[in-house]
Amino acid sequence: MAGKLVICPTPLGNLGDMTERALGALRAADTVCAEDTRVTGKLLAAYGIEKRIERLDEEMIGNRAEGIVHRVLEGEVIAYCSDAGMPGVSDPGLRLVRAAREADAPVEVLPGPTAVATAYVASGCDSPRFYFGGFFPRKDAERRAVLEGLRSLDAALVFYESPHRLVDALDVLAAVYPHREVTVCRELTKLHEEVARGATADVRDRFVARAAAGSIKGEVVLVVDGPSKDEGAVAQHDAQAAAAARAIELKAEGGSKKDIARTLADEFGIARNVAYEMALNA
Repeated sequence: MAGKLVICPTPLGNLGDMTERALGALRAADTVCAEDTRVTGKLLAAYGIEKRIERLDEEMIGNRAEGIVHRVLEGEVIAYCSDAGMPGVSDPGLRLVRAAREADAPVEVLPGPTAVATAYVASGCDSPRFYFGGFFPRKDAERRAVLEGLRSLDAALVFYESPHRLVDALDVLAAVYPHREVTVCRELTKLHEEVARGATADVRDRFVARAAAGSIKGEVVLVVDGPSKDEGAVAQHDAQAAAAARAIELKAEGGSKKDIARTLADEFGIARNVAYEMALNA
């Protein structure tokens, strides 16, 4: 029998989301590798599947991926499960797939639950496309840098976040994107599922109050709407105000109208005729 690596998605929380195809793959596998053997062990037990389970987490996969792939090439069928959802999406499974592809080992990826698409749809945002940024950065400066870099992207932004850092993340979102709406999806598919949507500042205030009353628990996905018309208007107004101020500075330094207009167009990306009008006004 030919060996292969089978990527098996598992439920985000509700066991009813396990697919028949994934169950069949787990039953047929020679070995099941898991991000956490305890989590996957409970899943297999719930469906009466008895298999040898090997731990293959973030710390181990770098050293063991090559050996796992060698076993596949030797004819072993190995299934891989992350703690929840689609393996390879912000978890060590991606490194295992990459190692298998590089060695030309057969890989079969089964479709199934993923928190990214589930949260995007649950948010009800207007954008017909989304950008997945993985886990939101831990440090405030890095968060701001990421959001500023994505400001002009015409798409919803989706991030994973820890419940312990949720308030800090929302605080940065409210500061950088005050005119956008954000959706906090918590505990998707589970008993206490929550989808909270609103203006970034309003959602932040809601969870600040929740944090003050007690801890916020569960897996969290943030969905930020794409650029709004209000945000575009404010950005355009701010750019023109900054350009006008820069024109006055350049005029005071003795710059000609032509040179001032060229500088404004280059620095602020505004049309040459608008830049020249500002130079005249300066």
